[in-house]
Amino acid sequence: MLSRLGALLQEAVGAREPSIDLLQAFVEHWKGITQYYIESTDETTPAKKTDIPWRLKQMLDILVYEEQQQAAAGEAGPCLEYLLQHKILETLCTLGKAEYPPGMRQQVFQFFSKVLAQVQHPLLHYLSVHRPVQKLLQLGGAVPGSLTEKEEVQFTSVLCSKIQQDPELLTYILEGKKIIGKKSSRESTALSEDTGSHRNKDCCQNCAPDRGPQLYGEHCGGQALNSHLPAETEGPDRPGESNLITTLLGLCKSKKGRVALKAQENLLLLVGVASPAAATYLAQNSPCCIAISEHLCQLYQALPAFLDPADIAALEGISWRLPSAPSDEASFPGKEALAAFLGWFDYCDHLITEAHTVVADVLAKAVAERLFVDTLQPQLLHVSEQSILTSTALLTAMLRQLRSPPLLREAVSFLLGSHQQPAAAAEDNTHTLRDYLIGHCDHLSDEISIATLRLFEELLQKPHEGVIHSLVLCNLEGRLYVARSSPEPENYEETIDLEEDPYFTDGFLDSGLQPSTKPHQAPATSDGKTAVTEIVNSFLCLVPEEAKTSTFLEETGYDTYVHDAYGLFQECSSRVAPWGWPRTPTPLDPYEPERPFFEGHFLQVLFNRIAQILDQPYSLNLQVTSVLSRLALFPHPHIHEYLLDPYINLAPGCRSLFSVLVRVIGDLMQRIQRIPQFPGKLLLVRKQLMGQVPGEQLDHQTLLQGVVVLEEFCKELAAIAFVKFPPQGPQLNFSPPLEGQV
Repeated sequence: MLSRLGALLQEAVGAREPSIDLLQAFVEHWKGITQYYIESTDETTPAKKTDIPWRLKQMLDILVYEEQQQAAAGEAGPCLEYLLQHKILETLCTLGKAEYPPGMRQQVFQFFSKVLAQVQHPLLHYLSVHRPVQKLLQLGGAVPGSLTEKEEVQFTSVLCSKIQQDPELLTYILEGKKIIGKKSSRESTALSEDTGSHRNKDCCQNCAPDRGPQLYGEHCGGQALNSHLPAETEGPDRPGESNLITTLLGLCKSKKGRVALKAQENLLLLVGVASPAAATYLAQNSPCCIAISEHLCQLYQALPAFLDPADIAALEGISWRLPSAPSDEASFPGKEALAAFLGWFDYCDHLITEAHTVVADVLAKAVAERLFVDTLQPQLLHVSEQSILTSTALLTAMLRQLRSPPLLREAVSFLLGSHQQPAAAAEDNTHTLRDYLIGHCDHLSDEISIATLRLFEELLQKPHEGVIHSLVLCNLEGRLYVARSSPEPENYEETIDLEEDPYFTDGFLDSGLQPSTKPHQAPATSDGKTAVTEIVNSFLCLVPEEAKTSTFLEETGYDTYVHDAYGLFQECSSRVAPWGWPRTPTPLDPYEPERPFFEGHFLQVLFNRIAQILDQPYSLNLQVTSVLSRLALFPHPHIHEYLLDPYINLAPGCRSLFSVLVRVIGDLMQRIQRIPQFPGKLLLVRKQLMGQVPGEQLDHQTLLQGVVVLEEFCKELAAIAFVKFPPQGPQLNFSPPLEGQV
């Protein structure tokens, strides 16, 4: 096609030298454009109905063809030199700003994009290209819903592509005239001498910043054309200027999905290819990080004051590439605003993941300071239950989407602080956000307790060692929960001293619980550890037979829990593998004096909650047991010992998860005596929970539902203990998962 164009151009002027013919044709087309402004008096005819688009296309084709015909690589041809010397791009930029004729801005954006994309010569190093590019950026992204959004995003795409090829261009594009103004004239000239052509040197001297605005040249009728143009202002230097970053951010907010997506992809490319020097400038001297985080806060502020946590959870999986929920999902007030916020948060997280380290760290801190600290924290600490509930549920949704290590680090620091020392006592409360959130797990409002427990469950699944260390492990260091002075007990009764416990009255011991729940002396394996068979059976037999109902129904067996626990344990083990945890507990020093042990505020609240399992709503019980199960999955020997070994010799005044459950069973056995037809009612409640029979209100329904949860929780703990330390012998009375299921 281009060769045919060249032949036609040669025939048109009847000359022997193609370069002369091309230049003459190029000048004629440019004169045709300027002549339109000199002669035309009709200001209503759209630009696309004039010959301007056709002439611009011919000029582009000539530039591309000329470059292909150049013998010396990198040498600018006569047409390109004419374009640069006579500042044609400057003129076009001014015409686009004037929007005369109507739609001219669209034509200018298209011409700039095609010239920069198709001409291989490094044009952005020239001041006569660089400056109009800066001015054209001033016109883009400033007006939401602009008619030229499609052309603007294409223009920025070309610039980002050029920066990707040469990352050093980033600072020049962002800083505009400022960086050039600081250079000496010799340095400015050197900037434009990359092609090595002597004609390029002359061209750049004509484009030096100390020259006047010689916009139109000797062939253009400049005085007449100038009367049609607006007065020029200094764009790149004025405060609050629009540059590539702000233009892209403006386009990211477009209501046109394709435009917004393309702008986001361009911004992502920009922060990912930056050289160290450019990345430092991007992070410290450009509005990039601040503007991105501020837009996130604006979207948060646009959310309704109250959102149902169930609605928030239903929108999980929102992606920045598709920031809206599927149309078949139920609608609710604020759904669109919520999808927009979660989509932009996912985009910020993706930006931080892909960005240069310098940019990633600064952007993560900006999001943490503006969204977490300035916006979310006051709502989390608010006295309004509605404010606490909504902000907690939103924070959980954000954690669920969070993947980038820098932003995760900031989120953990925000939620848990940097204090990693164990609490000395239950009263040792420093009133930090961490303490308030843990306290919310035991809030008077069951909805807030459930929402906060979900937050911690999500936090425990993040690949950050500081989470589990701050909440649990720092209090288990040194194994102070193990008695040092007393010898190993003859049997388990000596460990928990059931006869002295107020729950374990004579009536309880005679109730039939004693044979199934009080373990005998714990058998040990060759390495001294409690046999996993006994641990599993201790949990499976903890709930007495008269309080069990799963045996009457199908698909509620222990095997299902083993299968699920295996997958969760493998996932957890893979996540914590880089942390280098020990495989065995820290050896005890028998001569070390006993010190008071406190399980920490987090375990304290969880143990207190599980102790109330018979008096709490069903949904709250499910969430408490879910968090404890997550904790039990961690493959740290101290966590396993403290949460899953019923036979540890507890220090005086200490409690473990198993000892708390034993007390609950003691309370249950006393209360069963006062409930007529208890087995039948319990089975009916279980069928109701499984949806097998219609729901109806029963006496003692909360307690009956608590018993069902308790039975299932004990089976789940048994399964976790089984998959964490598989038995060595075949003498098990339960079935392991079938081969191929895990």
